[in-house]
Amino acid sequence: MTSHHLSAAADNPARAEAYALPLDQIDVTKPRLFMDDSIGYYFERLRLEDPVHYHHNQFYGGYWSVTKYQHIMQVDTNHATYSSDWSHGGIGIFDAPIDNRFQMFIAMDPPKHDEQRKTVSPIVAPGNLASMEATIRQRTGWVLDGLPRNESFNWVDRVSIELTTQMLATLFDFPFEDRKLLTWWSDISTAQSGEKQIIKTEQERWVELGKCLAYFTRLWNERVNAPPRTDLISMLAHSPATRHMSPREFLGNLILLIVGGNDTTRNSMTGGLFALHQFPAEMAKLRANPSLVESLVPEIIRWQTPLAYMRRTALADAELGGKQIKKGDKVVMWYLSGNRDEEAIANPNQFIIDRARPRQHLAFGFGIHRCVGNRLAEMQIRILWEEVLKRFPVIEVVGPPVRVFSNFVRGFTELPVRIPG
Repeated sequence: MTSHHLSAAADNPARAEAYALPLDQIDVTKPRLFMDDSIGYYFERLRLEDPVHYHHNQFYGGYWSVTKYQHIMQVDTNHATYSSDWSHGGIGIFDAPIDNRFQMFIAMDPPKHDEQRKTVSPIVAPGNLASMEATIRQRTGWVLDGLPRNESFNWVDRVSIELTTQMLATLFDFPFEDRKLLTWWSDISTAQSGEKQIIKTEQERWVELGKCLAYFTRLWNERVNAPPRTDLISMLAHSPATRHMSPREFLGNLILLIVGGNDTTRNSMTGGLFALHQFPAEMAKLRANPSLVESLVPEIIRWQTPLAYMRRTALADAELGGKQIKKGDKVVMWYLSGNRDEEAIANPNQFIIDRARPRQHLAFGFGIHRCVGNRLAEMQIRILWEEVLKRFPVIEVVGPPVRVFSNFVRGFTELPVRIPG
């Protein structure tokens, strides 16, 4: 380690802890490190000392952590060697029993992946996005105009969750009055189980997801017997690639679309406000030149990296960063670390809203599994900031954020704010 990193570690207890551990004891899967936001120091050390790092713990078994931008790209763009198929373990680090694995197209290899992805991709085609923009802007305005003044409130609940859940209800043509169920099912599907968590056991998770399947099966049955429409359920019901899905596969794709359309955008909506609070000079820059919203949006997504990782399974022996990966090994691409890689991104630990190449980030993934809804996510965040800038000269963050207890979803449950006025 360089003298610079030694002195930096000495000035910061969380960083000192990350650098004091023997390298072979570094375990970047601990949710606590994400909840207290100290995980970055562990990734920084791995990028410096062991960019393709093997660790074994009791919960996950053995896994490789891939922490540098170029190595993540190598894995993500090579689906022939590194599989995401659920039958090999899927996209999560934990090897769930085969009957409890989500069968969704992000956890499939070609050709089945390609056929199912093609079924839903028209909903985010440029023409469809353009037709949704006015609705998104109108709803964003309503939500912002309804916020309290001169009192503290939780931005996560009142803005981020409300806006993304409304959008999701529109994409599914889901009964608007029941839209909070979508947030609940999204949270349930990604939550760590445990005594202090929203679900205590895996059994409890599957009971709740059974309710999700039952609700959506009713919507499916209505739409499969009606003429095709432009909502996601109708698309799935009428496409030859998806109309004969098993209930388990239908549930898997629902969870993929709910989490993909909800967790990611919602946590970027909160993460962006918090980042601008931490970097007030960037907020001043934005207010002086609102056209910077265009490059602000991808910088928010890089900075937040709302899904911290994706897992693959090696289908053959391979070499990566000088390490020998064996057939069957778990390989975890830590997008959060790649988005802080000093060799790929200039000043990665600075939030800079006018970067020269703001789209150079890994938060959407690469290759065949690149996020299908990335342009919709960017549009929602862009509209939010355009509407915020029109309305509020100041939004004060009045307390520390509360982060999600998860190594997968990098998100927030609370961000207390106040709007003077």
